[in-house]
Amino acid sequence: RKILRDEAYAAARPRLTAACAEQAARIHAVPTASLPTLPVLGPRELLEQYRAVLDTFGEPHPAFELGLRRLADDAPDLDEPALVHGDFRNGNLVVGTDGLRAVLDWELAHRGDPIEDLGWLCVKSWRFGVTDRRVGGFGDVDELCDAYAAAGGGPVDRTRLTWWETLGTLKWGVICEMQAQTHLQGLVRSVELATLGRRIAELEWDLLELVGGDSGT
Repeated sequence: RKILRDEAYAAARPRLTAACAEQAARIHAVPTASLPTLPVLGPRELLEQYRAVLDTFGEPHPAFELGLRRLADDAPDLDEPALVHGDFRNGNLVVGTDGLRAVLDWELAHRGDPIEDLGWLCVKSWRFGVTDRRVGGFGDVDELCDAYAAAGGGPVDRTRLTWWETLGTLKWGVICEMQAQTHLQGLVRSVELATLGRRIAELEWDLLELVGGDSGT
């Protein structure tokens, strides 16, 4: 939230969209042959993963069920898997007054669809209240896609981008449920985890907006 609101970052904010696009393109261009063994997680593998997790909760979540069905119907094919950061978003960026300095939290890195990272960056939760700026709360999609292509990432299919934004919204909702269950089952008693459980309804609403076709909110 500080990045999006504090005066100290006023000069950095207009640079962040292009900087994120450039860094994403660099990540996705890493030759996969040079990498250690990483799982291949394309659209269908991730859908199966979150379906399996959702089924363990024993609670009804009609919005998530609808989201899973719509996503399965429209799932894109995975062509050539690239290196994917897996958690590329506002909140995992080191930002100084001069702009983007580093990308953190690589524990979810895998091989998959590079547009996954761009879609995750657009998920509404990572705008921290600045909902009219679809890219991380600081930029717009046209600039993101143009800068990504200019940095060598290739053209971005907007329908594919929205698909990944939708899956990211579902993913974060499922993770919030996982965190809440960790608290409710007594594994880790935490006000923070309980609070994340309260956010599930927010993610369900965001997901319904997306599957209803309103991807600009």
